[in-house]
Amino acid sequence: MRSIWKGSISFGLVSIPIQLYGATQNHSVSFHQVHTAHDCGGRIRYRKVCEIEEVEVPPEEIGKGFKAADGTTVLLTDEDFASLPLPTARTIEILSFLPLEEIDPIQLDRAYYMSAETAAAAKPYVLLREALQRSGKAAVAKFALRGRESLGLLRALEDTLVLHSMLWPDEVRSSSGLAPSGDVSVRDAELDLAETLMNSLGDLDWDDLHDEYREAVEELVEAKQEGREPAEAPAEPRGGKVIDLMAALESSVAAAREARGDGGTGGEQEATEAATVHHLTREDAEDADDAEQATEERPARKSTARKKVAAKKAPARKAAGKSPDKASGTSSGTAREKKAAGRKTTAAKKGTAAEKRTAKKTAAKKTASRKRAS
Repeated sequence: MRSIWKGSISFGLVSIPIQLYGATQNHSVSFHQVHTAHDCGGRIRYRKVCEIEEVEVPPEEIGKGFKAADGTTVLLTDEDFASLPLPTARTIEILSFLPLEEIDPIQLDRAYYMSAETAAAAKPYVLLREALQRSGKAAVAKFALRGRESLGLLRALEDTLVLHSMLWPDEVRSSSGLAPSGDVSVRDAELDLAETLMNSLGDLDWDDLHDEYREAVEELVEAKQEGREPAEAPAEPRGGKVIDLMAALESSVAAAREARGDGGTGGEQEATEAATVHHLTREDAEDADDAEQATEERPARKSTARKKVAAKKAPARKAAGKSPDKASGTSSGTAREKKAAGRKTTAAKKGTAAEKRTAKKTAAKKTASRKRAS
């Protein structure tokens, strides 16, 4: 990498000579403008022309001019910029240290790696890096780069110091008036399912991220060079208006789990079971508010209808159940009485026969004893 800036970090009375290197690079697809008429294909170029002399001007004859309040243009040279009484012209001046989470990411702009310019700068470089890592803080600084002074966020990234250029507070627009207006309520079941969806997406594999648009353009160019048809674009999904947020969340959770290849954790399943989904049609409601009202009223209507049906069926069941019970009870009672009477009669008969046998045996014994006596 080639250094884009040289200077020093001002850390109290400590000065650390450093060099800046671009930490990022742009891989976006770029195109040339060409002449399409008559299959010419010639490049369309923008030339810098003086509007007074109407001649093309070479780069060495182009300077910087500032339009003053009275409308006149003041020419500024490189010597003028070099003589500016700007302490941050070659110095990154640290203003304060604060926790990294207190910095709003919306202010962050470009990123630069910082390296120690000399061997003597290695120790203070490492000292500042270790102090930032140990404290968990970042440094807010001011520096001048490419013709303007900027705020900077200096932090430690592994074994390197990184400088992020930042926007000034007055360069960040207000978000006032952009949030949804009116009273929008979110139910606990919807929050539970939204959290389940967040957990279902799984971990992010940074190495698997790539620019699909760039790959598609490269494949298109290659197909045209080879004279073949490019791959067809996938059909865009067409769906109706989603008026049931819960149904959309549930479908998203199911799709995420299917893509991940598992059924989700126990906590996710409990959250899904706790969230009741009511599928609505366009005829049920015209917007989300009507859909929610219909969702809340529908179970009550079903419950009322079920109670009415049950009330109608109950008397019929009772009326139908009385006569069989009575009839069965009467017939079964009569049978039991007959059986009991039959048992008593049999027992009485058995008792009478036994008595007769006993009496005959007694009489026979008496007769035999009389005969022996005579």
